[in-house]
Amino acid sequence: MTSANPTTTNGAAPAEAIEAIATVRTQVAELHDELVKNQLIVWTGGNVSGRVPGYDLFVIKPSGVVYDQLSPENMILCDLDGNVIEGSDGSERSPSSDTAAHAYVYRHMAHVGGVVHTHSTYAVAWAARGEEIPCVITAMADEFGGPIPLGPFAIIGDDSIGRGIVETLDGHRSRAVLMQNHGPFTIGKDAKDAVKAAVMCEDVARTVHIARQAGDLIPIPQEAIDSLFDRYQNVYGQTPQGENK
Repeated sequence: MTSANPTTTNGAAPAEAIEAIATVRTQVAELHDELVKNQLIVWTGGNVSGRVPGYDLFVIKPSGVVYDQLSPENMILCDLDGNVIEGSDGSERSPSSDTAAHAYVYRHMAHVGGVVHTHSTYAVAWAARGEEIPCVITAMADEFGGPIPLGPFAIIGDDSIGRGIVETLDGHRSRAVLMQNHGPFTIGKDAKDAVKAAVMCEDVARTVHIARQAGDLIPIPQEAIDSLFDRYQNVYGQTPQGENK
């Protein structure tokens, strides 16, 4: 965080942040389409939020608005206490009912730039059973560095869910947590990264569930998980221009 005073005294967004806010509004609005395309939500459930880089602000979807009516203009701008910023486009709407949870994560995990919540079927099924997803496929070791942990049961409406997310993921390599009897929340370096984690969380939840129906799961040795995670996070992908492989 680089801004010590992210809002003016009347609660409005600072003028110098307008361009950054507009960029995040557009990103967050567009990323909700990915939840629909990947079948991670039903009706108006679920949400994506994104931190405004350099400011104690984040953008989140409005509550109860169907996905095909979401746009950059009706995304809600909030401070890190979850308060709606006055005078911002969309501020006449109420923010997502998960806003307090997102705000708590941003306040306590400075490295997080995006938070996603979905009601994806297989991940919710694991949460309903109160089970973490064991790391038994290499794609899971790559993306999450181990099991996807189970978070505590918490009632929506205040920051209880946020506290559970932070307590569970603090010091954990996973970017996903299954909140018991509720569903998955994911974090990322930005909103797009958090959406990717949500897509991958549902993919591994489905695969491991199906595998377990057919027989016993074969665990991956911890040293192999560590090696796979390190390679995927630090070696996999394209080498930036100007650097040698």
